[in-house]
Amino acid sequence: MKKTLLGLSLVAPIMATAADFYVPDTISKEGQAFLSTQFTVQLRQESAIPDAMTKEDWLAMQAKANEDIIPLNTAVVEKYKPTLKEMTLGGVGTLEIKPYGWKDNGKLLVYVHGGAYISYNSRATLASSVPVAHDTGLRVVSIDYTLAPMGNYKQATDDVIAVIDALRQQGYNMNDIAIYGDSAGGGLVAGSVLKMRDQNKPLPAAVVLWSPWADITETGDTYYTLKDAEPLYRYDLLLKPSADAYANTEDQKHPYVSPVYGDYSKPFPPTLIQAGTKEIFLSNAVRLYQAIDSHGGEAKLDIYEGMWHVFQAFSFDIPEAHLARRKMSQFLDSHL
Repeated sequence: MKKTLLGLSLVAPIMATAADFYVPDTISKEGQAFLSTQFTVQLRQESAIPDAMTKEDWLAMQAKANEDIIPLNTAVVEKYKPTLKEMTLGGVGTLEIKPYGWKDNGKLLVYVHGGAYISYNSRATLASSVPVAHDTGLRVVSIDYTLAPMGNYKQATDDVIAVIDALRQQGYNMNDIAIYGDSAGGGLVAGSVLKMRDQNKPLPAAVVLWSPWADITETGDTYYTLKDAEPLYRYDLLLKPSADAYANTEDQKHPYVSPVYGDYSKPFPPTLIQAGTKEIFLSNAVRLYQAIDSHGGEAKLDIYEGMWHVFQAFSFDIPEAHLARRKMSQFLDSHL
């Protein structure tokens, strides 16, 4: 098994004599320091998924990914001191995150984590959910959807919808529920909302997507123009095997899988999309924004200079991360 997966070197600094990736002086000093020390070409190569993975191999890899990222999640919990509680909603495991000093205002934020659809769970992604709970003041419910290849996109979207249905049964009004996701979780959020709409279910009041994997095929300009600048991922080594585990090739442009292909001439919630200029998913963000905006939907595209994939969580304490989460909080305040 490889030593690292999905950029998990971010947990422990790797000091190098020179940065492997261009470090712009247009970002914060903290951002420059993070980019200079936390990403290497070697570690990006080591995130490759081996060929001919068995179920046991996938489970072992997933367990290793969760273990490797413990220090990052421990650090964020120590800083923000949330209250955590495991719950089952609609037959799906979830983790409730309440910010320190939380006061119930009847509002709720559902979180769908990233990890290329094949890694992580709610406990492994606290670096995303805990700062968001703190900055927004909202109770967050993080969903442990079925990971690929044990399940596919049909099961994952059903899991998300089952949790939201259960929250409605508890008495929550959809006007008081927003949903957000990062990376694969962003794609899953958008795909699940499209599926909810097609099932004639009421939709969340707002959607927030960080670096959404909105097209799991290698389609889009920045998959090529930023291929060497991207500090975390190689599509062929990590993302392609993950995409194939999540959906059959013939299904990979289905709107529930790759929501850039969705029909946004029909209602879709107000959506905030955030991404960085250093990630191959930049085209995903732009294309999804255009798909919503050009059909009359409400969408905001919020791009950050020199930032990498899901910088709001991986580097949760740099100024750009604080700014992005503050904008997210303002967006949610205006729609909840």
